[in-house]
Amino acid sequence: MNHKVLIIEDSTEIANLVQLHLKDIHCDADIAADGARGLDCFEQGDYQLVILDLMLPVIDGLEVCKRLRNQMRYVPIIMLTSKSSELDRVLGLEMGADDYIVKPFSLPELMARVKVQFRRMETIPASTAKTDCQRLQFANLVIDTEKHQVLLADSKIELTAKEFDLLLHFASHPGRVYSRAELLDKVWNYRYEGYEHTVNSHINRLRNKIENDPAKPHYILTVWGVGYKFNDELL
Repeated sequence: MNHKVLIIEDSTEIANLVQLHLKDIHCDADIAADGARGLDCFEQGDYQLVILDLMLPVIDGLEVCKRLRNQMRYVPIIMLTSKSSELDRVLGLEMGADDYIVKPFSLPELMARVKVQFRRMETIPASTAKTDCQRLQFANLVIDTEKHQVLLADSKIELTAKEFDLLLHFASHPGRVYSRAELLDKVWNYRYEGYEHTVNSHINRLRNKIENDPAKPHYILTVWGVGYKFNDELL
């Protein structure tokens, strides 16, 4: 069975080339030439991966990425960008992109990164199963892995897909201390050397959503000079 991919790219030449190479690795790809059309296609199709250009007409790539990550359905996003500045790459990762590649890029490299994302998605159910249950509870915090939902004192907390993955990873290994580099590897499933501060941003946003006082966290604790851990005293 072929994977289904959505290419959101306004360059017809690039989109057609990517589509052609995806066919070689057994992927069926649809093309949307602007951000608004890309969002419409995503709503109507059952895609396993999105290849998203940063510079798009109508709705730009960062906003498209943000809207995709605010949906309940999670798919990996590989962002294409003609900009090589650190800020653009960081913004893409913080909006929820799983990987990025800078134009002009090698098509074999892009295909290799596509395969990495498919392999990662295949391991997610096994990783989730290691929690031994579909519902984790720590004090007033409940993580429902089946519904992909988080409750705090019986109130639903709206998390992005990456925030949910990060929280679930911590809660599945309470007391285990992770460095920022380890979290990038374990949660983002790709090594982003130099982008450990992306972890900080996600943890800060996560704390703002689940902690009564983010300055004095109860669930996700800082281990100074090492990294972060989930509070194992809540067990």
